[in-house]
Amino acid sequence: MPLGPVQLTVMSYTPLSSQRTPRLIRQSDPEMYQLALTIAGQQSIEQARMYASIGPGDLLLYDSSRPFTAIAGPNPPGARAMLLQFPRRLLPLPEKAVAPLCATVLPGRAGVGRLLCQMLTGLADTHADLTSADSTRLGTTAVDLATALLAHHADRQTLIPAGSRQRALFEQISAYIATHLHDPGLTPGAIAATHFISTRYLHRIFQQHGATVGDVIRQQRLARCRRDLADPSQRTVPIAAIAMRWGYPRPSDFTRAFRAASGMTPSEYRSAGQDANRAQR
Repeated sequence: MPLGPVQLTVMSYTPLSSQRTPRLIRQSDPEMYQLALTIAGQQSIEQARMYASIGPGDLLLYDSSRPFTAIAGPNPPGARAMLLQFPRRLLPLPEKAVAPLCATVLPGRAGVGRLLCQMLTGLADTHADLTSADSTRLGTTAVDLATALLAHHADRQTLIPAGSRQRALFEQISAYIATHLHDPGLTPGAIAATHFISTRYLHRIFQQHGATVGDVIRQQRLARCRRDLADPSQRTVPIAAIAMRWGYPRPSDFTRAFRAASGMTPSEYRSAGQDANRAQR
C-alpha cells in the first residue's frame, strides 16, 4: 500500500529464519526504518546486539542499514504482520536516540502504540477507498505517530540499565535448561528456537557469562547423575535408568561423558560412594 514515500504491507508467512547480511546491505540499501506490528504468531529479531521477541499486538523497529537475523515461528502456522516502512530521513529524531530502540519490544496495546496500531489496521481496511492525495497525507500521519511512539520510548530508554534485557534472558534460559535436562533433544538449536532467538545470539549471551551452552547442559546433567549415583536410597536403580533420567538415552554416551568429567566410570563412582558411606557408619 503506497502512502507517498511511505509503504504499508500486510504479510503472512510460515515459520522462517531470515538474515540481512553486511554483503546484502552493500549491494542495496533503501535506508529505511521498518516498524512491524505482529497480528498473529510469534516473531523475534536480533540487531546491533539487541534482541526482542514479540507476539500479537506488539510493535518492533528495525533498520535496513544494519544487519539482522529474524525468526518467525518456530511452530506452524507461522506469523502474520503489518510492516510500515519509511525513509530514515523522514524521522525527525537523532539516530543516537533511535538506534537503542531497534530490536526492542514496543507495546501496542496502550498509549501512542495503541493509536498507531489502530491507524495501521484502519489503513489496511480502508485503503481501497482512499485517493492518492489521501494516502500521501495519511502516510505523513503514520510517520508522525511512529515518531511520537519512538520519542516516548527514547525518553524511557535512559532509565533502563545497559544489558538488563540480556541478563534477564540469560537467567530465563538458564532456568529453562535446569528444568529440561531430562530431554535428550535439549540442544542449543532447540533452546534458541524455543526462546525465539538465533543460535548465534544464544551462544553470544552465554559467552558474555564465560560459558558455553553445551558445557552448561553437560555439567548440570552430570551433576544430577553424580548426585543420584551417590544417593544410598537409589543404589538399586540401574545406572542406565539414571542416565536416561538426565538426558542420556545411550549408556555408552553417558559412560564416555562421565569418565571424561570425573576420571572414573559411573559404576566405579557409585561403588566409591557406597564404600564411603559404609566407612562413615
